[in-house]
Amino acid sequence: MAETSTPRQFSPRWNDDTRTTPPDVGDEREILSSVLDWQRETFELKCSGIPPQRLSDRAVPPSSLSLHGLLRHLAAAERWWFRIQFANEDVPLLYYSDDDPDQDFDTLDGDVHHALDTWRAECRRSRQIVATAASLEETGTRRRTGELVSLRRIMVDMIAEYARHNGHADLLRERIDGATGM
Repeated sequence: MAETSTPRQFSPRWNDDTRTTPPDVGDEREILSSVLDWQRETFELKCSGIPPQRLSDRAVPPSSLSLHGLLRHLAAAERWWFRIQFANEDVPLLYYSDDDPDQDFDTLDGDVHHALDTWRAECRRSRQIVATAASLEETGTRRRTGELVSLRRIMVDMIAEYARHNGHADLLRERIDGATGM
């Protein structure tokens, strides 16, 4: 039987990487929370170190995606999943109306710093909701179907949401200034 070797080449890390590495061992809430925070920190890292106006660049034509639009979309997703559907808070939707459902991506008015502050505030509130939930088995209600959805499922879906959009952010950032890294 052949011996399995360990690779010597790994994906390069992002310059000035300040992310907290998720633990390899822990309980389910700790692991899910840490991985979700790592994904959030990854997105913030992809938005850092460039002039604020460049966050609105639609750098991968013909796509209308921008880091600013992703920032607004992820703030809205945090609010939708954790505050509205899980915690049943009576708060307005962010960057959405039935008449303009894609305004998170398409309407990049407003200050980028305000959008970043809004996203950070939504992430803080989401963390509070997760921390105070009695268990990951607690449920909220999917507004679209009326069906129950567990906090566990919401966290897994949000990890997937960030992973998908961090891939978009990688491409956008590389097109803006050539920066790469995981």
